[in-house]
Amino acid sequence: MIPPMLAANPQLSRWVSFEPDGRARIAFGRMEYGQGIGTSLAQMAAEELDLPLSRLRVVSAATGDVPDEGLTVGSMSTEMSGWAIRTACAEVRSLFVNAAAERLGCDAGALTVSDGAMVRDGQSTGLDYWTLADAVDLARPATGEAPLKTADRFSVIGVSEPRLDLPAKVFGQAFLHDLALPGLRHARVLRQPSPEARLAALDEAMVRRAVPDVDILIEGSFVAVICAAEAQAARAHAAAERAARWENVRQIDGALAEPQSLETLPGDVFAAGAPAEEGSNRRRITARYGKPYLSHGSLGPSAGIARYDGARLTIWTHNQGVYPMRSLAARITGLPAVAIDVIHAQGPGCYGHNGADDPPIDAALIALRRPGPPVRVQWRREDEFGAAPVGTAMLMELSAELDASGRLVDYTAEIWNTPHTGARGTAVAESALPGYRPPAKAPPRLMPDGRRFSGGLLNATPSYEIAATRTVEHVIDPPPIRTSSLRSLGGAPNTFAGESFIDELAEAAGQDPLAYRLAMLGDERGRAVLTRLSELCGWAGRWEAGTGRGLGLAYDRHRGAGAYVACAAELAVDAEVRLTRLWCVCDGGLIINPDGARNQLEGGMIMAASWALKEQVKLSGAGISSLTWDDYPILRFSEVPPVEVELMNTTAPRPFGLGEVSQGPVMGAIGNAVAHALGARTRDLPMTRERLAAALLKD
Repeated sequence: MIPPMLAANPQLSRWVSFEPDGRARIAFGRMEYGQGIGTSLAQMAAEELDLPLSRLRVVSAATGDVPDEGLTVGSMSTEMSGWAIRTACAEVRSLFVNAAAERLGCDAGALTVSDGAMVRDGQSTGLDYWTLADAVDLARPATGEAPLKTADRFSVIGVSEPRLDLPAKVFGQAFLHDLALPGLRHARVLRQPSPEARLAALDEAMVRRAVPDVDILIEGSFVAVICAAEAQAARAHAAAERAARWENVRQIDGALAEPQSLETLPGDVFAAGAPAEEGSNRRRITARYGKPYLSHGSLGPSAGIARYDGARLTIWTHNQGVYPMRSLAARITGLPAVAIDVIHAQGPGCYGHNGADDPPIDAALIALRRPGPPVRVQWRREDEFGAAPVGTAMLMELSAELDASGRLVDYTAEIWNTPHTGARGTAVAESALPGYRPPAKAPPRLMPDGRRFSGGLLNATPSYEIAATRTVEHVIDPPPIRTSSLRSLGGAPNTFAGESFIDELAEAAGQDPLAYRLAMLGDERGRAVLTRLSELCGWAGRWEAGTGRGLGLAYDRHRGAGAYVACAAELAVDAEVRLTRLWCVCDGGLIINPDGARNQLEGGMIMAASWALKEQVKLSGAGISSLTWDDYPILRFSEVPPVEVELMNTTAPRPFGLGEVSQGPVMGAIGNAVAHALGARTRDLPMTRERLAAALLKD
């Protein structure tokens, strides 16, 4: 079978070729934006080509030069792109071995490859990829017929190779923000107070008093200041904010920041699953959980560069996909896609759709109106918090029926959320342009089997054997603020709610939470990670509830078809929650780079802990009011506990993506540990001091 990404980009030479300097050129369409995926994908290529990593040249992503793999999302790079790379490289290796065998007059099975050289009976044949390059035409479609290596033959896969992208980052040579192009101009864009707001007037004289030689661009409500230096652009922008007068500015109700407000807003309703059955001797239990709007909180604000020479537009971006950026730029600028080049460079990273798409569009709009020199747009922290898409709030009402033995036999998840990919394919600058019309509501996205896809339903049903399940989803569209994908979409919030609810059901059934889960879990791989987790965290010695110390666990299988993950949290609660230990056991299938895999899981755990305990977007005035780190606190380094990660079944045939699998179980484990510590449950995130006190008073 040809992998889908290879079928979409079938020409082998787009993925791999051999260069005169003795290296192999490797290209793929997945972006490296901080997750280390460039290293693991390179390892897969090196493995199938029988080359060391040092002999690969992994090209930076750019339209035309790399396969079009769409967006780097959904923890699918290892699973999907890796499969394509391995398949392409295995076929390339087979073609070269066959060419060598033909030249040597021997059977292909008599040859092996070592460091790119063809070897026969342990001796060099004098042939290698480079001497045979002219004899093998890689400008051909892949067939998918070459077998992939098995784990017993691996020499590069499964090794914790150092990250390829880190040296340049450490020495400040990789980031788009530091790219110094000849003649570079620096620009800042004046953001509307709200999408509906229109520029009534701008006192240009006030701006020029701050920076006399500023170039002011006004088109509709799109206002940019362009200067020779970044410091000048910052001063001009600050003056422009004071000099601008806006009309039609909305005022938003701060209560809309709370997830409970979602059920008061209009939306579409989608129901799926079997109708509820009535049974005798059943006990019905319900609970509601809430997750607020969350910012991506990227390490640095986004940036973008664009240059228009009168014929071609070139864009430099650190977003999630160069081809989708080209399509977005073509739609907004009106240029044909063939006249646009997009080049990827490193940035502050994103897990989901943050502001990375927006500054390149800002820069492109300015460059088209000021052709010639390249234009750099740097967002401020206030822009990143206030204008970038945020992760949607979610309200989850869960209902369960237990049979006479206490087993969960019927489960309903009713969910309120806004679209998890609502801002995809848009830019914040669009609403400022003359003639702007809000985009039409996107049609439902269908999966290959024809079912409707919704990010809000990921892991909406817990990963156990339950006789009857159903979901009801309320999609609030348009949302009250700009929302889009955040790491795991609805998967992590749903797992937090579902695994918290499972603990509540276990308590109602008078059973131990671990034993309750294992009794409903027939999948041996799932049972293995849960059992091993219980050994690591010392579950057998768990103390009584209500002591101020808590130990909780949670489990899920990512999206019902991916990695198996179980996490535990140990913590103490007094005035606030203090994490003392986190554990994770993961069966992620075939592990390409163990250190990279652990880093992904550990990073997800720490991010999820911050979500659970600290983070919430606040609303007031015209929109988002949490515009600084003081307004939007995150977990500090001093608050990060020791984290232990264990990988299981690491040489399984199939790899699973790990970028977004640990967040949900950690959130669930923390929620359950807090309930264990207090003897009372907090169902709304974040678990602040006020919510802890309210839970105790309610109980």
